[in-house]
Amino acid sequence: MPMSFNLNVIEEFRANGGRVGGPFEGGDLLLLTTTGVRSGRPHTVPLGFVRAEGLLLVVASAAGAPEHPQWYRNLLAHPVVRVELGTDTFDAIAVPAEGARRKRLFDAVLRKAPGYGDYQAHTERELPVIALERPEAPPGQPREVRSLADKLLEAHTWLRAQLRHVRAEAQAHVPGRPTGLGLQLRQHCLAFCEGLTHHHTGEDSAIFPALARSHPELAGTLERLGEQHRAISRIREELVALLAGVEITEPERLRTELDRISAELEAHLDHEEAELLPALAGIPFPPVRPGPAGP
Repeated sequence: MPMSFNLNVIEEFRANGGRVGGPFEGGDLLLLTTTGVRSGRPHTVPLGFVRAEGLLLVVASAAGAPEHPQWYRNLLAHPVVRVELGTDTFDAIAVPAEGARRKRLFDAVLRKAPGYGDYQAHTERELPVIALERPEAPPGQPREVRSLADKLLEAHTWLRAQLRHVRAEAQAHVPGRPTGLGLQLRQHCLAFCEGLTHHHTGEDSAIFPALARSHPELAGTLERLGEQHRAISRIREELVALLAGVEITEPERLRTELDRISAELEAHLDHEEAELLPALAGIPFPPVRPGPAGP
């Protein structure tokens, strides 16, 4: 679609709580924001969607064009995406389906939106079917974030959930067999690594310096945690390298190495919580901005 047309649809969508006119009137539409492969900037597109098997699905059809749309190439590099659905906005992990699962989901899409069959007929490429997975808050997680301690736990809970995804999928994945888990495993791994990098960057650049000023007694702890972050960066690179060869790595070695890497990452998260939660519990989040000075 022309960029100007997309921009008009996006503006209308946001101004009217997800309702638009024109060719999309009455249809199921969402806005998907990905991160550009080369630019690193957000890129938003309006897309039709289908709900099937409890999943929120989009199809990288590009109206049957011979090449995948740019937003699909973006999410392969950066799986964490932003979804706007009606008046709801949330982060999701974009996981393309493979093999038999892709065929089953595409058939489910066609039952609700048969036009995608016409798009498939006009191109030799297999149209990707992508599930937009919305992480659910597990029991016990604070649903309302009121302090930096809550925010830290929220981030750590998300990271642990992605680790569980990766380990569970590694247990089920058998190289050379049509399990359809290779790409799913890769996407969750990348999501975890991106999330961890973002989390540590935020701590190193903002949270730790602020804590050092307000709690000078934590200076030594914060310095050690910063050193751990650099060590964790190495472990993260090991994880990426391990899963890059998921289709050829011997299954037992994959699981053994993944267990070791996961244990080190979990230990870091546990240690960070033990050291920081007491200090962070008294710091409101979002930060309280001082009001205007009185007369």
